[in-house]
Amino acid sequence: MADINPFESLQEQIDDAAAYADIDDEVIERLKRPERVLSATLSVEMDDGSMEQFRAYRSQFNGDRGPYKGGIRYHPNVTADEVKALSGWMVYKCAVVDVPYGGAKGGIAFDPRDYSASEVERITRAFAVELRPLIGEDRDIPAPDVNTGQREMNWLKDTYETLERTTEPGVVTGKAPSSGGSAGRVEATGRSTMLVAREVFNYLGGGIEGATVAVQGFGNAGSIAARLLDEAGATVVAVSDSRGGVYAADGLDVAAVIDHKRETGAVGGFAGADEELDNEALLTADVDLLVPAALENAVDAEIAREVRADVVVEAANGPLTPDADDVLTDRDVYVVPDILANAGGVTVSYFEWVQNRQRFLWTEARVNEELERVVTDAFDRLVETFERTDVPNFRTAAYVVALERVARAFEEGGNWP
Repeated sequence: MADINPFESLQEQIDDAAAYADIDDEVIERLKRPERVLSATLSVEMDDGSMEQFRAYRSQFNGDRGPYKGGIRYHPNVTADEVKALSGWMVYKCAVVDVPYGGAKGGIAFDPRDYSASEVERITRAFAVELRPLIGEDRDIPAPDVNTGQREMNWLKDTYETLERTTEPGVVTGKAPSSGGSAGRVEATGRSTMLVAREVFNYLGGGIEGATVAVQGFGNAGSIAARLLDEAGATVVAVSDSRGGVYAADGLDVAAVIDHKRETGAVGGFAGADEELDNEALLTADVDLLVPAALENAVDAEIAREVRADVVVEAANGPLTPDADDVLTDRDVYVVPDILANAGGVTVSYFEWVQNRQRFLWTEARVNEELERVVTDAFDRLVETFERTDVPNFRTAAYVVALERVARAFEEGGNWP
């Protein structure tokens, strides 16, 4: 993984798009930095009675278009710069799919696999106490991210509601359905990845049926994207996780790989594969579509020179470095950026929030239908901008769309002390 500062990558992406957008330089500078960042130290008692400290962050990047919105991740590499970058990507992700939110992100620097469930619960609730003054269904709405899910969101919601002496299911999204979560939320990121892959292959004239696919990262987003692409008629020939990958020239049985990983904890050792391969070999596999679905900076310029896919769809946040982007643009590889490709998660989080506000639940069929409409409309707007302007790639087109929407909201609201 390239040692690239993700916050600097975000700012570079904004600068690249600003050259094609009719926005004042002063406004662009405002849109490159977070409005505020919480940095906290959580002191939490462990099961053995000892006390440990954990660094925790919440970045609220921009709220011009609505309440701050963004996930909370648990990972040893969480830093202030990482959450600042991720919160900025959330701003432009919400804007590119025209969801009325701003952007935020949070995280705690630890590996939850090293702790018991009760310790993770206490760490989560300690963070919820620190977040309490900042969050609320009209202020800032957290959601799951890396190594968090329904369980952690339920704990966060319960802590907030208990301390505030209220019932406010819309304070977080990504909850379990029995706690006010939405049908279709677990699949949403993988589903939007599949939808934009389908749309870009239709745009290029070939269709997704029969296209060969490699998926790097076989967690929630990657495994679901692989399954849905398989169901759409693509042929998934390679998948990998943090421990390694597997390849089958005639296509993998994706459902069987998912079962194998659920049983063993890794995709390696899957009996239906022709061979095993490492992550770099997967990223440079001879396929039609590459789906990086792990962490940021997975593809640097050196790897990008060896990428053989015709299309890259970013299921992860920031998986390509700016230099890798430049290489792939020069090589005429189409990259559908993360701020559109993985926007299914925040889109269905928006649907969940709407359902919570209305106290009226939607069917999964309605959720998926509305998600498809949002994603395909956003892709059409991206293509229109790409063809109308002189932007070099889809990413820049997406940022032009997003920056113009955020800047318009800021200018319409006015600036006052």
